[in-house]
Amino acid sequence: MSFPKRLLPAIPALLFLGVFFLLPVAEMLMGSVQNSSGELSLENFERIAATPVYGRVLGITFWISALTALLSVLLAYPVTYLLTRLSPHGRERWMLWIMLPFWTSYLVKTYAWMLLLSRKGLVTSMAAQVMDNPSGLVPALSGVLIGMVHSMLPLAVITLLPIMRSIDKRLAPAAQTLGASGPMSFFSIFLPLSAPGIAAAALLVFITSLGFFIVPALLGSPREMMVAQLVISSVLDLFDMHFAGALSVVLLACSLLVFLIYDRVAGLSSLGGEAPKDRQSGRGLQLLFAIGHLCSRFSSGRQRSGDGVILPGYSVLLVMLLILPVLVVIPLAFTSSPFIAFPPKLYSFKWFAEFFTSPVWQTALLRSLGVGVATAFLALVLGFGATMGMRRLSARWRKSLFALFIAPLIVPRIVIALGLLYLFSRLGLAGKDLGLILGHTVLALPYVVVTLSAAFRQYDWRLDDAARILGAGTFTRLRTITLPLMSGSLMAAFLLAFITSFDDLTIAIFVSGGINTTLPKQMWDSIQLALTPTLAAVSTTLLVFIVLFAVVAQWVSRRSLSKREGA
Repeated sequence: MSFPKRLLPAIPALLFLGVFFLLPVAEMLMGSVQNSSGELSLENFERIAATPVYGRVLGITFWISALTALLSVLLAYPVTYLLTRLSPHGRERWMLWIMLPFWTSYLVKTYAWMLLLSRKGLVTSMAAQVMDNPSGLVPALSGVLIGMVHSMLPLAVITLLPIMRSIDKRLAPAAQTLGASGPMSFFSIFLPLSAPGIAAAALLVFITSLGFFIVPALLGSPREMMVAQLVISSVLDLFDMHFAGALSVVLLACSLLVFLIYDRVAGLSSLGGEAPKDRQSGRGLQLLFAIGHLCSRFSSGRQRSGDGVILPGYSVLLVMLLILPVLVVIPLAFTSSPFIAFPPKLYSFKWFAEFFTSPVWQTALLRSLGVGVATAFLALVLGFGATMGMRRLSARWRKSLFALFIAPLIVPRIVIALGLLYLFSRLGLAGKDLGLILGHTVLALPYVVVTLSAAFRQYDWRLDDAARILGAGTFTRLRTITLPLMSGSLMAAFLLAFITSFDDLTIAIFVSGGINTTLPKQMWDSIQLALTPTLAAVSTTLLVFIVLFAVVAQWVSRRSLSKREGA
C-alpha cells in the first residue's frame, strides 16, 4: 500500500490540527512581534526583559511546576507499583477510585481546598489549635502546592502505569533466584526499567502545571502568581493582545525546550506507554539506572520486611487523601445557613433548588453538556482515524505524526486559548458553541490518541487478518471486529475527551462569550465573588454526575474485556 493510502485515515485529524492549532499559534507568534499600531516590533519582549517582575513570575511558574512534578511522581510511584502487582479486576477497582478525583472538575477540587484551607476551614482550624497558630492560615505556597499536587497526582499514575505494566514480571523472580534480595531486584531491575515512565509522568505534569491559573489564583497570593494569570490579565483587564502573545511565546519556548530535552533523554515513544527501543533515545536515562544500582548496593543484604503491609497501607492512605478533600463539599451543600461554616447546619435542599431553578446556572450546565458530548464525538472520530493511520506507517513517520498529534498536550493551554482567540475573532466564532467545540477538540485530541495508541498495541491484529483473508472488507472488519473489541478503550477515550471539555476553563474564558457561558466559567465568576452554599450544591451535583459516568465506563470496559477473552 502506498504512503498516501496508508496515511488516509489520519488526514482529517492532520487538517483539523493544521487549521485550529498550528495556524492560531502561528498568528499568535506574529501578533507578539507587533506593537499597538500593528507594526513589526520587539518592544513587547523588551518590556518583558526590562521588567524584573515578569522574570520573577516566570521563575515562580517554573519553580511551582517543577515542585508539583517532583512531588506528584514521588507520591504516585508506590501506588502505581502496587497496581502492577494486582489482578486486572483488582487494578480496575483501584483505578476507579484514583480516577474519580482526576475526572472531577479542577474548580470543584480547588473549591474544596478553599473550604479546607480558608481562615475558618477544617484544616486550618485544626492546625491553629495544634500549632497555636493565631492566623489559622496555611502558607500560600503550601496551599498552591497542595492543590496542584492533588490535581496532578492521578495524571502521574495513569502515565506511569503503561510502562510499568510492560516490564517483564519474570525478571524480578529470576534475580531473586540468583540470590538478589527483594529490594535489590527492585532497585537494580524494576526502577531502571520504569525510568521512561518516570520521565513521561514528570514531563506531562510539569507542562500541564505551566499553564495553571485556577489553583494559584484561588489558593495563592500575589507572590505565587504564574504566567497564565498575567496572560489572562493582559487580555481581559489591559486589552493588550500583543503583550499577552509575547508572554505566551516565552512560555511556549520554555515548554518546547523542556519537551526537546525530554525527547533526547527518554524518547517520545514513552508518552504512549512504550519504552524506548534504541539506545540513543534512552541514553539520558542512564542516571536513573545508576541511581537504581547504587540503591541496590545499600539494600543488597536486606529483606522486604513488612512490604505486604506498608505498600498497600500507603496506597490506601494516599487514595483516601485524594478522595476525602472533594467529599468535604457534600455536607456543605445541605447546610441551612446562607454562609459556609464548619460544622455545617444540616439539613436543607434550598441550594440545590436554587441551582436547578436558576436560568443562569441551567443555561451554563446545558451548554457545557452539549459542547462536551459534541467535543468527545469529534475528538474520538479524529483520534481513531489518526491512530489507525499511524499504525500503518514506518517508525520514523509514526514518531513524527505522534509528536504532532500530542503537541496540544505539550503546549500550555493558555497559549492555545490565546491563539484561538486571534483566529475566532476573525472568523466570528468567538462566543459560539461551534468555537467552543473546536477549541475543546484541540485539547481533547491528544488524550484520545494516547489512549487508543496504548490500546492498539495490545490489540490482536491476527483477528483482523483472518477476517480479511475470509473476504471481509475494511468497513466490515471495523464494524464487526475492531470496534466491538476496542469498545472499552473507545469509551475511556470518549470519557477523557468529554471531561477535558466539560472541565475546561482556559478556552472558555477567551471564547465562550459574555452572558451565555459554560458551567466552569460560571463557577469561576461565582467563586471570585464569594464561597456560597450554591457552589457546594453545584460541586456535589457534578460529583454525582462523574460517579455515574465512571460506573458506566467501567461496565463497558468489563464487557470489552469479556469480548476479548471470548475472542
